Amino acid sequence: MGSKIFEFTEPVKEIETDILVAGAGPGGTCAAIAAARSGAKVLLVEQGNCAGGMVTQGLVGPFMTCYDKSGEHMIIRGLFEEVVDRMIEKGGAIHPSEVRKKTAYTSWIEKGHDHVTPFKTETLKLVLDEMLEEARVKVLYHTTFVQPVLHGCNIKGAIVFSKAGFEKINAKVVIDATGDADVAYRAGAACEYGNNQLGIVQPATMFFHISNVDSAKLEADIEANKDNFYRKDGVNYRSFHWWVEKARENGDWDFERTSLGLFKGVDDDEWFVNTSRINGVDATNNESLTYAEREGRKQADMIFRVIKKYVPGCENAKLTETASTIGIRESRHVEGDYRLEVDDILEGEVPEDSIMVCANSVDIHGRFGPKSNEYLTMRKGEYYGVPYGCLVPKKIENLLVAGRSISASSEAAGAIRVTPPVMAIGQAAGVAAALSIKEQCSVRMVDVQKLRQLLKEQKAYLGEV
Repeated sequence: MGSKIFEFTEPVKEIETDILVAGAGPGGTCAAIAAARSGAKVLLVEQGNCAGGMVTQGLVGPFMTCYDKSGEHMIIRGLFEEVVDRMIEKGGAIHPSEVRKKTAYTSWIEKGHDHVTPFKTETLKLVLDEMLEEARVKVLYHTTFVQPVLHGCNIKGAIVFSKAGFEKINAKVVIDATGDADVAYRAGAACEYGNNQLGIVQPATMFFHISNVDSAKLEADIEANKDNFYRKDGVNYRSFHWWVEKARENGDWDFERTSLGLFKGVDDDEWFVNTSRINGVDATNNESLTYAEREGRKQADMIFRVIKKYVPGCENAKLTETASTIGIRESRHVEGDYRLEVDDILEGEVPEDSIMVCANSVDIHGRFGPKSNEYLTMRKGEYYGVPYGCLVPKKIENLLVAGRSISASSEAAGAIRVTPPVMAIGQAAGVAAALSIKEQCSVRMVDVQKLRQLLKEQKAYLGEV
C-alpha cells in the first residue's frame, strides 16, 4: 500500500485554542504559564523534547544576575523567582542571594555577575513540566512550527508538523518564542538579522558539564593567580589563561580563545563550561546549524582534554554531557513598535510602559575579532526598563514576540538575551495576550497600565513608583 503524503493545505486535524505559544524556551514557557494562570486556554508547541530551550537542551548556565546594578535588591521576580524557589526545594539550585561576584560560581568575573543562580538542568526540566501541568497548559513536544495562518495582516494561528503529520492550530493570539522570530518573519514582519551594520552575529557556543573535579585544588590554583587577570587589546585574560597559553605552546590548543570559562555548579564537583566559540553561525539555516553542532562537539572535546591535562583538580574529571543543541546568542531581531537601544540600557531609562526592569549588562562576543569580548555596564541608575512596544511587531496584528528576538538593536539585545530577562519578558507577553482576549482588543491596543498592574499581582517587580 502506498503511504499518504500530507500537505500544508490538508492538515490531519485542527486544534482550537485562545493562545498559541511557539517555542518552550524560558520565555515561551513563562508566557504559556502566565497566560494560563490569567484564565486563557493555552497551547504550547516545542520542537524539542522538554521545556527550557537553551537552559535545558543547550545546558546554558548559570542564570545570570536578577539583581539591580548595586547587587542590593532582586528585581527580576515573578515566575523567574518561583522557578528558582521550586528548584531549591528539590535541592537543584542555589538562591542568587547566596552567590556573589568574583567567586567560582561566576567564573571569578566581577562586572555584571553578582548574584547569579547555579542550578541543575534535570531539576529545571522537572519544575517546568510541573508548572505547565499545574497551569493546565496543553503542551506538544516534538512539534515544529511551519508557517503562520494569516487573514490579511491578522495572524489566526499556525501550521505545525509532528509525527502525526501537519496540524492546523486556530488561535486568537500567537506568541512567537522561537528565539529566532520564525513566526514573525514568516508572517511578513520586518526583522534585522544580527548586526546589520557590521554584517555579523554573536558567535555560538557548545556548553558542556564536567564532574568528579577536586574543586578545592582547582580553586587554590585560581587563588594563587588571582592577580594575574587582565584585559589587553579588547581581549580578556581571565581564569586559567596561564594554562591555555601552556597548552597552546605544547600544541594542545588550536583555536582563538584565551581563557577557560568554568562556572561551579550546585554540587561541589560539578562545573559548567562556557568556552567554545563558533563564529558566523546562522541559526536560521540548517546547514549552518549542522556545521555548528559538529564543530561545537569537536571544540568541547579539545577543551575538556586540555582541562583534564592542565588544570589542577581536574586530573580525574569526567565529561558528563555536551548540550543536545548548540547555544545561540543572536539571530533575528524583530522590528517592533519600540526599538530598545543600547543608550536606553546604559542610561537606565525606565519608560512608563515598561513591562519589566533589569540591570543585565551589554555582553557582546566576537565583534572585534574571535578573541574579543565587550562588557558594558550601566552608567546611570540601578536598572532599566523594557517597553511593551518591544514585544509588538509592526504590521502584523495579534502577534507578540517573547525572548531574545524582541525589538532591540544588536547591542541592546546583548543585555536582555540572557535567561532572567527573557523569563520576565515571557511572563509579560503571556499576561498581555490573555488580557487582550479578555478585553476583546488587539494586543497592540492593550491597556499597558492595566497590564502592569496584573504583572505586579503576579509578583513581578516593575520599579519604584
